[in-house]
Amino acid sequence: MTVRRKATALAALGVAPLAVTGLAASPAVAHGSMTDPVSRVSACYAEGPESPRSAACKAAVAASGAQAFYDWNEVNIGDAAGRHREIIPDGKLCSAGRDKYKGLDLPRTDWPAAKLSSGDHTFTYKGTAPHKGSFELYITKDGYDPSKPLTWSDLETKPFAKVTDPRMEGGDYVFNGTIPNKSGRHLIYSIWQRSDSPEAFYTCSDVTFGGDSGGSGTGTSQPADSQPAAPTEKQIEENRDKSTVDHNGHGGDGKHSGHDEHGDQQPQGDAEVKKEAAPNDTAQNDTRPKGGSGDVNLAETGGDDSTSVIAMGGATALALGAAVLFATLRRRALGRHRA
Repeated sequence: MTVRRKATALAALGVAPLAVTGLAASPAVAHGSMTDPVSRVSACYAEGPESPRSAACKAAVAASGAQAFYDWNEVNIGDAAGRHREIIPDGKLCSAGRDKYKGLDLPRTDWPAAKLSSGDHTFTYKGTAPHKGSFELYITKDGYDPSKPLTWSDLETKPFAKVTDPRMEGGDYVFNGTIPNKSGRHLIYSIWQRSDSPEAFYTCSDVTFGGDSGGSGTGTSQPADSQPAAPTEKQIEENRDKSTVDHNGHGGDGKHSGHDEHGDQQPQGDAEVKKEAAPNDTAQNDTRPKGGSGDVNLAETGGDDSTSVIAMGGATALALGAAVLFATLRRRALGRHRA
């Protein structure tokens, strides 16, 4: 084999790992929040983190700071792995136990609430980075008092809606569920547990039934102009540079904030390997829409922050090794030629 052929073969060995690890090093994250009925964090973000309109959102921003609401789609626990009741303490369900979002846990009777009716309902969940996983929706029991901290015992034991890998339409997860008969003010709690990662996301959505915005006789009247709205795509795009969340092009510093067992935020990440999505599985109350525009396959991911570092380091080492061998072979060839 000539020097040129040897060098070409060695270079190929160095280049190939670079092409493979380039895919493995790209970050894969999942973020989002309930938009129908709109979650507390989404509603306050839509009002504007710097100058929210409602008294409840003003109090939440005062408690958590504006950054928590620019990062509206990251109320998560990175290593939840289905242990929701075990790792999220009573009184901190809406923040998922994260101090960053503690304003969402404020017990108030005036959180902007969406008007709902019992029966079939189509739910939407903004998925700023789609991934495989399941959604569970719980509603508060009769007698729920919004003036007290929300506890696990305030929620019905079983979810009234549950779905695995719902279809995405226009950037939203869309799925149906049957809302039980309720009256007055209540709260819907959602859990989105990824199946390709231990990460889970949580939301609290305040709702009212029968035109009564009070909660079991303890709530106050909700102003007509305080109906919550979901953030628009325009707003998300305009505020993308103010977010510290890496989520499908709307990121800030590229960090994927996680959460350790003590509630401290820790940067996390995944290495993404795209695969064809498996057939969707369904569960109770799942009558997902068929067809629709904007449908996407969900990505399965794995690994952690070290994955991309190791991959990049290994590829670099191979490339450098090939270069060194190329130079060595060339020097030997020149030496033989001169001799």
